[in-house]
Amino acid sequence: MIVVDDIAEMEIVSVDAILEKYIPEHELKEVQRILYGGKLEKLNIPSAAEELAEEKKFELAGYVIDAAPENIRPPRIVRIGAIQNQIVLPTTAPLVEQRDAIYKRIESMIEAAGMCGVNILCLQEAWPVPFFFCTREKDPWCQLAESAEDGPSVKFLQNFAIRYNMVIICSILERDEIHGDTLANTAVVISNSGKVLGKSRKNHIPRSGDFNESTYYLEGDTGHRVFQTQFGKIAINICYGRHHPQNWMMYGINGAEIVFNPSATVSGLSEPLWSIEARNAAIANSYFTCAINRVGTEHYANEFSSGDGKPAHKDFGHFYGSSYVTGPDGRRTPGLSRTKDGLLITEVDLNLCRQTKDTWCFRMTQRLPLYAESLAAAIKHDYEPPVIKE
Repeated sequence: MIVVDDIAEMEIVSVDAILEKYIPEHELKEVQRILYGGKLEKLNIPSAAEELAEEKKFELAGYVIDAAPENIRPPRIVRIGAIQNQIVLPTTAPLVEQRDAIYKRIESMIEAAGMCGVNILCLQEAWPVPFFFCTREKDPWCQLAESAEDGPSVKFLQNFAIRYNMVIICSILERDEIHGDTLANTAVVISNSGKVLGKSRKNHIPRSGDFNESTYYLEGDTGHRVFQTQFGKIAINICYGRHHPQNWMMYGINGAEIVFNPSATVSGLSEPLWSIEARNAAIANSYFTCAINRVGTEHYANEFSSGDGKPAHKDFGHFYGSSYVTGPDGRRTPGLSRTKDGLLITEVDLNLCRQTKDTWCFRMTQRLPLYAESLAAAIKHDYEPPVIKE
């Protein structure tokens, strides 16, 4: 049984829905051009997938971000899938039951992605569990940590990767048994062959309000890995890393064509930034970005506070979903719902990455040696900023 979110009824569904409801059609087209780079063509969704989404009560949306035809290179068409979801059982339920209920919920959404021909699918940050990190409680939550190589969530998704010939990105709380049973916030890349291609750990850890995750894990040690898949070069910038432009930049320097940003963030903290950061990264680095956020309000048995003067509370606030995809030219899809589980499918042409580089020349004008020299100086203890005074 799905937990009903009492707050959801008070939340708006999406900004896009409000625009479409109140702006006249002849003006809406121009508004969409200014805000989103234009209205995207909708993807043709198989009726079987639409029926499944209706039966299982999740949003299903699809769009196309195309590229200009070329004389020499054929199109490089890839379908990206992004899943956002809320937890299913109360956080007081037995741990395995909570996780298994999420598995069951996600299974139908992956099935719909397979019906729609998705090539690369990414789930939200820490998708198999409640986002308990901000409670700072070790027991029982650390019991949900798992291996990035052969943990239950990876094994669960490997079957779907093979069945649907799909690369799947699985974000988990990792238990690294080789290195002292330490924990890490990790994204595992499962190849369409079903094998684990590798993992990428969260580079930047928040220490802001409730989101003080260093109780469990510290900054990742995998750098800015890019994974060569059958469908293109991908990278994963986990959640809080989206606030750091240099983080996005390094994935681009290392050759990424699509960078996924699996996240878990709430409306009272980051929503005004959400629609900007991943889109700006796509523009600045000439690649596609896919920003994914969980949905709903998760309640915990014990109160917690964060030293910010606010009363103790039992929830973080509303996880506002709104997952979206942006192309390197700045065109972006509408966001998924702020209140509902959803699957967003975006058909993209990776040729747009090079076409955008040729148009804007951001990579050519990047001047990395200038910044390398400046940063090398800035990290020294005796650094003095070159501030000119009268």
